[in-house]
Amino acid sequence: MLLNMGGPSHLSEVEVFLRNMFNDPYILSIKNPLIRKFVGYNIIKKRLEIAKDNYRAIGGKSPMVELSFALCQNLSQKDPENFYSYAMRYAPPYTEMALQEMQQKNIQKIHLFSMYPQYSTTTTLSSFKEVEKCLKKLNYKPVIHFTERYYNAPTYLKAIAQSIIENLGKKNARDYTLLFSAHSLPQSIIDRGDPYQKECEASLQGICKELEKREIFFENVLLGYQSRVGKMEWIGPSTKDLISQHKDKNLIIYPLSFTIDNSETLFELDIQYRELAEQIGVRDFILCPCLNASDAMAEIILHFLKKE
Repeated sequence: MLLNMGGPSHLSEVEVFLRNMFNDPYILSIKNPLIRKFVGYNIIKKRLEIAKDNYRAIGGKSPMVELSFALCQNLSQKDPENFYSYAMRYAPPYTEMALQEMQQKNIQKIHLFSMYPQYSTTTTLSSFKEVEKCLKKLNYKPVIHFTERYYNAPTYLKAIAQSIIENLGKKNARDYTLLFSAHSLPQSIIDRGDPYQKECEASLQGICKELEKREIFFENVLLGYQSRVGKMEWIGPSTKDLISQHKDKNLIIYPLSFTIDNSETLFELDIQYRELAEQIGVRDFILCPCLNASDAMAEIILHFLKKE
């Protein structure tokens, strides 16, 4: 069962998606549920119409459900002996729905695979805790195995290196800055011991080593963080600021912390930041897609199932 954040499949789901996300104590770390609900309500009130406009710009929905379904189909073709499903944290199909289907099929062993390569309490732990809660509610007691991180797994590092090479094409890497963009987190979460930032940095180092093995060397390699919300301190530097420093230069961007394309990649990176790059005079702006439903992503997942 693939675990991911999810996204609205149509505009009418945007509010539900935001409400579920900002009511998650692992996202909005306010212990009192009533206060958390109140704060979440005010965040949604400010962001709802903006979020809807963002989704309108990418076709009126997130592609995450369709791409996750396609990935499961790919996995099923490669490994027909096992049943593949996916569960979304904040939008349908929810975790409980996916587990109910498995319970009805009398499945007694489940491998939970996090679609977040780098571990974070805000994503990975939140998804696993939701599974735990739903299993208890359903009185469903399968044997559980899980893959909670793979930020430094050779199959993952090689797949990203290959994607970068393919998207660069015949252009000279030495003429480009390679910019990895990861979702930002509040600094306070990192200060409490969340390993996400260190794992993002380790992923970057591992991918660079894979590129070096193939004699691919970029002019510069940077790590930026995107999707900040509110006035609190967030980890940086910001992807936006790094792009702004590349007037008259070439950029190739890889969305490091994402495995499935979503509004952060299709709208924020491919529309907002591409427009920014054009405005400031970036010569060439290449955005690599996520691994999505590719054979490479399927092979990463199958590698961990075989290890089990």
